[in-house]
Amino acid sequence: PRTKPMTLPSLPEGYRAAVFGASGGIGAALVNALASDDRCALIHAGSRRNHPAETARIRPFTFDLQDEWSIEGAASLIAADDGVDLVLVATGRLHAPGLQPEKSNRSLEAAALHEAFAINTIGPALIAKRMLPLLPRNRRAIFGVLSARVGSISDNRLGGWHSYRASKAALNMLVCTFAIEQARTHPQTVCVALHPGTVDTGLSKPFQSGVATEKLFTPARSANHLLAVLDTLTPAQSGRVFAWDGQEITP
Repeated sequence: PRTKPMTLPSLPEGYRAAVFGASGGIGAALVNALASDDRCALIHAGSRRNHPAETARIRPFTFDLQDEWSIEGAASLIAADDGVDLVLVATGRLHAPGLQPEKSNRSLEAAALHEAFAINTIGPALIAKRMLPLLPRNRRAIFGVLSARVGSISDNRLGGWHSYRASKAALNMLVCTFAIEQARTHPQTVCVALHPGTVDTGLSKPFQSGVATEKLFTPARSANHLLAVLDTLTPAQSGRVFAWDGQEITP
């Protein structure tokens, strides 16, 4: 079925958005969903390489998740372009050459741990450092970052996936800390981590065999769910982790 156009009525008419990780499956879907909202005036779409914009409202920019100065440059560009009301960080890495989810602690390697934390924790934290101050102080604004249910310590029943779990748990703690600090200066900001479900992207591809068809989302479906959840959250819920269906995930 065709995905319905997404709207974010909780944000003001003419709101501006920035998506970091716009070339990934979920990131690209978030950009497309925002582009379908006529109330969204501009979408800054960030990736490692420039991608041509499909509409005039999409403005591509480049950044490197492991280069803070490129993130600072992107933030400066966005700040000079009338600021931003919605920031989405759609980055993350579960596997890559030399990085695979561990089945036991015997598989732990320092290099893999460093990479997992660099991509899943440190990069998003540096984006938050540069982007949270740009959000408006006097009205609603949203900062959302992709996390994962497996980052929940209390929900860990199976073990394994040490690097990924730990890096996402650390990210969730950072989001909680950012929210506390942001509330002092930007009391209407919602700052949360998001679990997108199991999405049919390259990140989950090797691990889809045991996933029921109805629980494997297209990127477009996941993006619409996430935006719908963000639209309902209040500043009182800032600092928490929410799943695609709006359910809170305990730390």
